Amino acid sequence: MKKLKNIYIVLFSLVTFFSGCQENKYEVGEIIIPSNITITAEIIGVDVDNPYGDGTGFVVFTATADNVTNYQFDFGDGKKDVEPSGVIKHRFTEVGINNYTVIVNATGSAGLGSSTVMDVTVYSSFSDVEAENFLSGANVGDIKKWYWQANKDGHVGMGPFEDDYGNGDFAHEAWWPGPEAWDDEKSCMYDNEFVFTRTADGITFEQTVGPAFVPGTYAGFLGIDGDQCYNQTVATEMFGVKNVTIIPSESKAALEGSYNEEPYRGTSFEISDGGFMGWFVGASKYDIISITNDELIVRIIEDPATGEGAAWYHKFTSTKPIKGAGGANYTYNDLAWEDDFNTDGAPDQTKWTYDLGTGVDGWGNQEKQLYTDVIENVKVEGGSLIITAKADGSGGYTSARLKSEGLYKFTYGRVEVKAKLPASQGTWPAIWMLGSNNKVVGWPASGEIDIMEQVGDDKNTVLGTCHWFDVPSNSGAKYGTTTAITNASSEFHLYTLEWTEQSIKIYLDDVMYYEMTNSETLPFNSDFFLILNVAMGGSLGGTIDPAFTEDTMEIDYVKVFQ
Repeated sequence: MKKLKNIYIVLFSLVTFFSGCQENKYEVGEIIIPSNITITAEIIGVDVDNPYGDGTGFVVFTATADNVTNYQFDFGDGKKDVEPSGVIKHRFTEVGINNYTVIVNATGSAGLGSSTVMDVTVYSSFSDVEAENFLSGANVGDIKKWYWQANKDGHVGMGPFEDDYGNGDFAHEAWWPGPEAWDDEKSCMYDNEFVFTRTADGITFEQTVGPAFVPGTYAGFLGIDGDQCYNQTVATEMFGVKNVTIIPSESKAALEGSYNEEPYRGTSFEISDGGFMGWFVGASKYDIISITNDELIVRIIEDPATGEGAAWYHKFTSTKPIKGAGGANYTYNDLAWEDDFNTDGAPDQTKWTYDLGTGVDGWGNQEKQLYTDVIENVKVEGGSLIITAKADGSGGYTSARLKSEGLYKFTYGRVEVKAKLPASQGTWPAIWMLGSNNKVVGWPASGEIDIMEQVGDDKNTVLGTCHWFDVPSNSGAKYGTTTAITNASSEFHLYTLEWTEQSIKIYLDDVMYYEMTNSETLPFNSDFFLILNVAMGGSLGGTIDPAFTEDTMEIDYVKVFQ
């Protein structure tokens, strides 16, 4: 291992100022203001080739003073800490070479203090852009809300902090695998809402809906009743906007352990000012076990002062669970095909191709748009597929229609699509399937399954429909139903098809609202392919808002289970 030299940076010219409540009078003890305060900084990993450190961002600060009882550090990066010894190790995480102004306040008796300031320049090379994008969104101004995954068993669990009994117990819920979905005892916390916002300076965090759940292990340390919820009188730092720092993981679990036979991601995030995600255990640093656009699994170590030696495991989702919506008993649960849209750029050409142009008679529905494959109408960005319908400035419209035809087809299975729909009048978003033999037998003989459609003038309802050719009547036939939806354009929802030899069922957020019996006389017993599109106007889009400029359907993922 290469031996790294450490350079000590000492600030020789210190500007000292004194603060205190001058009018207070103390009857006992001599009031002495700390004096001769100095501070030094050791940047870890400095050598001739790395004058600002080795990229870890670590700096050891040493503060000294006469007549001092405590030292308060403000590191100039939005983080603060207290250390009675005056020696503290801090990690700066902003990527690149950055200068920070560090303020140290030495306090003495009666709270009187002396302060000094120094500048330190540090190099940090760690980054996990993908995790940041999943956590908060990729663009400045993006907002991502996370919720307890209350509709799944084991959304909270507990294990040892470092103890191992031979099975890597320090890295999973070895002590307690957690409650069942919608646990009564934990129900007080299921309305929690955790908001991560992308800003020009990084990421912020805010718990906008309380309360905080305090487990028995930490409640005993606080001297209160445990396993119940409390407001900010107990969890005093619960509310308010706080900064989020993305850092490399350092725990034994992250470095040596595994979770469900997979290694930890190796990334942590820390919430400033004592912030936490709903479960109050006196800690703010979370190891990210895994993260996707929809699911966040983390590990947090309870305040060691409790003596419990405990670590907690939490599971969150960006789709707000609805009680009663988690009981879907699906037939197919083995993942057969998926696209998580995690690579920015054009959609994966091994999974998707396009319908282009205006089709015959507006694709048979008098639709008004021209379908293209250009980036202005279809792209993958920030973990989502984005289909954009646009006014072309001359009275027409462009959009995109993706399909898996010729690339992927299947018979029977479960399709899940997590999507956010356009809000504009006249837009007609659709998630659907066509029989693979449609170019041979034509439509509707090939069959069509509409997993989700939405009409242009009602954005509070979605439709599920099947189309086929009815031989006895020698005509097209269909069966469809609708269901109400809220926040379809501002929040992701889960649209699901369960297709078996016996039936076709369609769900919104795991609640079934459509069921049709399948039979051998229907075309729904052969291969189908997937289609995703946003149409303008036509038979379901209706009248287009004259002021329309553009709108999008955003898709987090498409999965097929068999």
